[in-house]
Amino acid sequence: MARMEKCQELHELGGSIRNLYLRGSSFSLPFGLEPLLVKLSHLVSLHRRIIMNPKKLVPFFMLIFSTILLTACGVDPLVDVDALMSQTKSFVGSDTCKTCHLEHYDSWKMTMHSRMTQDAQKNRDVIIVPIDEARIRGDLAKLSKKLKVPADQIWIPKVEEIKYTIGSQWKQRFIVEKDGTLFISPIQYNADTNRWVNYHEHDWDKRPWLKKCGGCHATGVDIEKKTFNELGVACEACHGKGSWHTALPKTAVFAKRQTIINPAKLTMGVAVQICGSCHNRGKATKFEGAGWPVGYEPGKALEAYYTSTSFAAGDKKHVYANEFSKGHHQQYIDWVQSKHSKEGVTCTSCHYVHQIGVPPTRSQTKSAGSKQCFECHVQINQNQAHSIHSFANCVGCHMPRIAKSAESGDIHSHVFMALLPKDTLENPAVPNSCQKCHKHKDADLKKLQEAYDTLTKLPKPVGTSVKPVQY
Repeated sequence: MARMEKCQELHELGGSIRNLYLRGSSFSLPFGLEPLLVKLSHLVSLHRRIIMNPKKLVPFFMLIFSTILLTACGVDPLVDVDALMSQTKSFVGSDTCKTCHLEHYDSWKMTMHSRMTQDAQKNRDVIIVPIDEARIRGDLAKLSKKLKVPADQIWIPKVEEIKYTIGSQWKQRFIVEKDGTLFISPIQYNADTNRWVNYHEHDWDKRPWLKKCGGCHATGVDIEKKTFNELGVACEACHGKGSWHTALPKTAVFAKRQTIINPAKLTMGVAVQICGSCHNRGKATKFEGAGWPVGYEPGKALEAYYTSTSFAAGDKKHVYANEFSKGHHQQYIDWVQSKHSKEGVTCTSCHYVHQIGVPPTRSQTKSAGSKQCFECHVQINQNQAHSIHSFANCVGCHMPRIAKSAESGDIHSHVFMALLPKDTLENPAVPNSCQKCHKHKDADLKKLQEAYDTLTKLPKPVGTSVKPVQY
């Protein structure tokens, strides 16, 4: 009798849970759990019939064991969706993301975003050059006319004092800690030219890294707490905080999709601003003195959190008089001026963020050089301006190397407009595409412009006109 009462309790429990789900509770019942409860109720009914026959107990318990084995591993835990979404979102880190998105994680690890900032305390090999004080001071001495602090007085960190590194492609900077605050040390190594240069040697220890630029070097930065969640430009820098997304079970498909940002599913104007939040230069509007858009989250309007710099606003150091960028990480400033932005050609039209395999170019473009341009632009003929160079070098003219990351001219303009010799004649401070080519580097500007004008004019038609033919 006691056994039968116990079975009745189990049956009622299964029915109660099932009814709770069917009544529309906010509990998320994972796919597969309801059939399991039905099976359980059937088993209980079967148990009633066989409990009095011991010979049937062995196959009965084998059936129960098999059911649990086949279903338990695939059932997600119950999650109160409403309670979860009432909590504040938080960062979880890319190591959490990779448990479900391993292929994307692996491809992201091949990009410069993942290596933007690296931990030198855990791995000394992220420092790409020996920290040789004599060598460093020797290079700095060559720049003595430009230095605001004498070369022999510039502070140089010891290798064990370097906590993190920034970059490695064009240059590398070194983050150190002073009085509990992280700063970028006053030296910089330029990788392409193998030389050391100065970096804010007079005020480096008055420019906290997290406040000035940390939000684009690390993910989940909190300026006031002086913390960050993860080094580098990680998953949540572009997809938003992931705590809700990771807490929901896989079977809550539609709710789960709504808890994370997929830039590919945003409108073009909003999606491109995710790139623009860091490939930019200016001032934060929500946090005084910050150099990155504090408070901005993927999917929001960038200009509410950030004001880009411009020549018109007085920035002659980073922008040319024609508003083309001369500084690094300013591609968004260029792009918004371009015809590409007007026609909906965005960053991800040419660049990929994460892709399986070794990048074909160090700029992570989908094709190398001008082949990328021919993905959209079809060359119909080679007359006028396109008759000047027959080797179809779109990038050479339309994306001249006029911006600086480490050394002057090591990165391309992103306005996608050829700069002519006459632009430099009108304002010598504005460069031109022609003289960025080694062949015309020292050429006479007036003669270059005259040659351009001659070659870009179509000749007048010659011969006699054809009379109409009757047929």
